[in-house]
Amino acid sequence: MTTVVIQSLVKRYGATTAVDGISLQIEHGEFISLLGPSGCGKTTTLRCLAGFETIDEGRILFDGRDVAGLPPEERDIGMVFQSYALFPHMTVAGNLAFGLEMRRLRQAEIDRRVRAVLDLVQLGGLGARYPRELSGGQQQRVALARALVIEPKILLLDEPLANLDATLRDEMRTFIRDLQKRVGISTLYVTHDQAEAMTMSDRVVVMFGGRIAQAASPEVVYDMPASAAVARFVGQANVVPGVVGVRADGLPAIHSPVGLLPLPLGLQLAIGTRLSVVARPQAIGLSAARAANSASADGAAAGGVAANIAARYFHGAFIDYRVAVGGQMLSVQAPAPARHQAGDEVQLGFDAARLWAVEAA
Repeated sequence: MTTVVIQSLVKRYGATTAVDGISLQIEHGEFISLLGPSGCGKTTTLRCLAGFETIDEGRILFDGRDVAGLPPEERDIGMVFQSYALFPHMTVAGNLAFGLEMRRLRQAEIDRRVRAVLDLVQLGGLGARYPRELSGGQQQRVALARALVIEPKILLLDEPLANLDATLRDEMRTFIRDLQKRVGISTLYVTHDQAEAMTMSDRVVVMFGGRIAQAASPEVVYDMPASAAVARFVGQANVVPGVVGVRADGLPAIHSPVGLLPLPLGLQLAIGTRLSVVARPQAIGLSAARAANSASADGAAAGGVAANIAARYFHGAFIDYRVAVGGQMLSVQAPAPARHQAGDEVQLGFDAARLWAVEAA
């Protein structure tokens, strides 16, 4: 297993800075996902690690060794591409053996490794088939096997599930994560798919404009986003502007367009401080208007915000309500079946323990 350290990495293309001084460490056996919109620099970062791009500034260290000047074949990495990049004229076994043959291993060792890695990715017995004879998921497993058969120090994956349908993508997420845990290899995974990053990673690195906006566990990135931009990008989020003030009884509260909101737990700010409140859709209680003076049926703290349902969308396990209040349109999610219809007057409950504050957007 290998520790990867990226120090102040900069990559430019002419006048455009694709990666702008990022620093990151991948620990032994850690699975890290680079998550961000197109053009944020995540794939460029991966390509710099792989040696496909020459960096302009900074250092890349594998177990303390600076590899920035080494070509890809001398970095001891395994790479999985979005397109799989399998040789169509070679069998599965031939695809896996190719990298080993280039390393001049003995045939007996090549055969042993090929058999072992085919069993590892649950493709034992398919070595004689050609890529065209395999399903998309099987081809993806062959691509993984080819990256692992050389026994690399680091595994790099560049949006490997983008070409699969939704159901197969879900299956492959679990497969790749379980495989990575069994092998124990340090892994960097590039994706723009939030579900992939959140379900597979030890840490998620959110990038915008060539810089790291937040690097933390999936739970922290989701529940405690570093900024309004991170909150909006990772999952659905209601971001409401506000200012710290007091209620009629003198207790602190946030004055916002949707009404008085409780101060998030643990937050101590001076009166008059401007901020943005992040409320995830499932963190807002929703009850009938007549329940205004009682606890929400959804278990949220009793609230005092009257609203109107503008629309609702069925998602199977939950209903996504679009709720109009104070000139804002909030997303509120509640378990199915639907208890409210478009046009209903409702009451919103905000629980201080489920709100998060960030700098004013």
